[in-house]
Amino acid sequence: MIIVKDLHKSFGDAHILKGISTTFEKGKTNLIIGQSGSGKTVLLKCLLGLFTHEGGSISYEGRRFSKLSEDDKRNLRADIGMVFQGSALFDSMTIAENVKFPLRMFTAMTNSEMDDRVDTVLKRVNLVDAHKKMPSEASGGMQKRVAIARAIVNNPKYLFCDEPNSGLDPKTAIVIDNLIQEITKEYNITTVINSHDMNSVMEIGETIIFLKDGLKAWSGSRDNIFKTDNEVVTDFVYSSELMKKVRQMYIEEKQ
Repeated sequence: MIIVKDLHKSFGDAHILKGISTTFEKGKTNLIIGQSGSGKTVLLKCLLGLFTHEGGSISYEGRRFSKLSEDDKRNLRADIGMVFQGSALFDSMTIAENVKFPLRMFTAMTNSEMDDRVDTVLKRVNLVDAHKKMPSEASGGMQKRVAIARAIVNNPKYLFCDEPNSGLDPKTAIVIDNLIQEITKEYNITTVINSHDMNSVMEIGETIIFLKDGLKAWSGSRDNIFKTDNEVVTDFVYSSELMKKVRQMYIEEKQ
């Protein structure tokens, strides 16, 4: 579990995060949604420790990040898996070498042990025979699965995903969503997903926070988001005619 209390972050005179408080629950897919410029990416980078916040706190299982020693911060980072928006695979490494990279950084495993672990996670993401391929030989969906395998190879307690469906076709995006949710349950991870994709919200939005101009404008679940009268949220969610029809169908189904 990650608990955020009254978080503030500024860049010069620009106040980006304006006192956000929320809880990201263990074993659930926690989504951060909102329009571009709402503060989603800044919040995610604060959670990762890439940005230093000026006010408030971030606690991992009761451990306040800003109070940790450098060694403790390093140990915490070893418990974190990250799926980047563009997959961020190393072009000069094979798929197996990409997945093995965190093991080389954070563990004292033998090469044989690392190979076994790489085999296990590649099998879990349905890439059994992809070890020797280069990223350039992989489709967008395959690259994303490699990124997920690399993110979970260290058995992380926390999984962060930045726009994991970016650039994917709708069918592949659903596969990636479902894979992330399955892994979250299997590993009992605290998963935080930064997204603007309403398909992801409908598929895997167990807990959701909606940001608007650096503030938490709403929070709830995928079921609640169809029921809310919060105009800021409904303007975002139902900006297309398709989503308006989906909402009406959902309401009629629940009556």
